[in-house]
Amino acid sequence: DCRFGNFLINKIILKKNQVDSVTCHLTEYEIEGECCPMCPPGTRVKTDCTEFKSTSCQKCPETTYMDLPNGLKRCYPCSTCGSAGLKEKRGCEITADTVCEPMEGFYCTDSTSEGCVVAQKHRSCEPGQFITRMGTASTDTECSECISGSFSDGTMLSCQPHTQCEKENLQLIKAGTASTDAECGEKSSSTIGIVIGVLMIFLGAATIGGGVFLWKYHKNTQPNSSTNQLRGVSRFITEL
Repeated sequence: DCRFGNFLINKIILKKNQVDSVTCHLTEYEIEGECCPMCPPGTRVKTDCTEFKSTSCQKCPETTYMDLPNGLKRCYPCSTCGSAGLKEKRGCEITADTVCEPMEGFYCTDSTSEGCVVAQKHRSCEPGQFITRMGTASTDTECSECISGSFSDGTMLSCQPHTQCEKENLQLIKAGTASTDAECGEKSSSTIGIVIGVLMIFLGAATIGGGVFLWKYHKNTQPNSSTNQLRGVSRFITEL
């Protein structure tokens, strides 16, 4: 009758108001106006609770995880470190996701409290620049320009001064640049020949000069024959 119909309508309205106003405890989840106990980390909801039994939970399957108490029917899929520049720091567990970190030569550009999500390759310094700060897992490499008179191929921690060929008794073949050292070589054979020739002339002149000097000295110190004869006559007269 009409009274039974009104009862059903009021029951439906009351149920709707209960659904709209239900507030569950932090350890519970809401399902169709009812509060059910959450499943612990590492598990997910198999069946919701009823007025006669509690929530039924099930362990997360392999390659999935659940890191918080929950009222979900599925666990989260484990992340992989397959992105460029990332490697696995800690494997996935049923209570924690995979943790990634930058590979050698990369740094993290997007991270979480646990690990790295996106990594980028360290900057390479250009020829003519030197590395002022090496890149780390969290920072990029920093580069600076070489000053005049020095060079770097881009992999050095400081610019090196150009080799001074003259100071090493070598001949400059190619001047140094900001990215390359000066090129030196042995002095040319013509230059060496001139030096040797000058030395030979000097030695020859010295030899000739020495010979003339010795000849004159010998000539001046040797007594002549007439002087010897006079000395002999004088000695003979004295003996008589």
